Amino acid sequence: MAGNSQRRGRRVTTKSSAQKGSGGKNRGSLAGRGRTLPADERPWHKGYSGTEKLPQRTAWKQEKERRAAAEEGRAPKIGKPGTKDTTWGAGSATGKGGRGAGAAKVPTRGAGGRGAGGRTPTRSGPRVAPGRRSNPARDTPELLVGRNPVLESLRAQVPATALYVAQGIDIDDRVNESVRTAADRGIAIMEISRAELDRMTGGVLHQGIGLQVPPFAYEPFEDLVTASLEQTAPLLVALDGVTDPRNLGAVIRSAAAFGAQGIFVPERRAAGITATAWRTSAGAAARVPVSQVTNLTRSLKACQQAGFMVVGLDADGETDLYDLEIAVGPLVVVVGSEGRGLSRLAGETCDLRVSIPMVSEVESLNASVAAAVTLAEVARRRAAAR
Repeated sequence: MAGNSQRRGRRVTTKSSAQKGSGGKNRGSLAGRGRTLPADERPWHKGYSGTEKLPQRTAWKQEKERRAAAEEGRAPKIGKPGTKDTTWGAGSATGKGGRGAGAAKVPTRGAGGRGAGGRTPTRSGPRVAPGRRSNPARDTPELLVGRNPVLESLRAQVPATALYVAQGIDIDDRVNESVRTAADRGIAIMEISRAELDRMTGGVLHQGIGLQVPPFAYEPFEDLVTASLEQTAPLLVALDGVTDPRNLGAVIRSAAAFGAQGIFVPERRAAGITATAWRTSAGAAARVPVSQVTNLTRSLKACQQAGFMVVGLDADGETDLYDLEIAVGPLVVVVGSEGRGLSRLAGETCDLRVSIPMVSEVESLNASVAAAVTLAEVARRRAAAR
């Protein structure tokens, strides 16, 4: 055969010809539907006068609904025939903007979708505000790692579900006590490979041991303030937008070291108690109550009404830390975020803005370091006043 007709993939069939007509089979579908009815003659329209004879299909649907209602012993979901308040089958609407029999045929989407005419159907299930999605990560168990954090948590009777110990690690007194305490409390002890523990912790330094605990239980803010006022020297720490959990853990550790009775942080745009914060606190988070508040400024004002003096750490503060004479009374120390420091509203709420004197020209201190320096000075003044 001439040419390249023997090539692989050649066309073996002819091109398709023009499509054939219906041949009269669907001729009825091309017929006209007659004149368009005016509004006052359409039973499904709000302008229906109610005097015209119902179309055959509409009358049949109403009769079908009446029979079904009679068999089920209920009232039919239609009005009186020939009136303007007639509803056309279950699931349709009446009155202004209502739909006729054809409306029940239009399928609607699921919850949150739109049906015919752009109307939103009834939503089923819980509503979620725009931009406020649930965060399942907050409800998942945390894995505390590090020998000191694990031991301190077990000593503080922190609820735990399992203790993971890597194979082949150097056993010291902290590991022995952790295993013994977990066994006494009935906590499952699981020996796993170091590679598996690395995978579970995401590569975080774990020192060969990890404790699985449920989500952190935050203290109610009112209970935090009340318990602090019961002490001889009430002292609280507020964090204004600290987003690094390591800074949060370091502040908790300093608060425990210098006698603070609690810490409160905002719920949004701020770090919470995670495994990283647990580890950085070296177990102090098990001894210092932490509260989450919805509005930090409102909480600071509540502390002022309860008798606290509120001081904020600010590099441009008008009061020197070493001149803070009110440190011996009920005090709230507000620590700003890592980058911008105190927010405007929090700074305006503070009774005093305190600056830390520094010898050399350093732009600012880390949030956790500034908190530690301030708490140490407060503890020194209170010890001297005794």
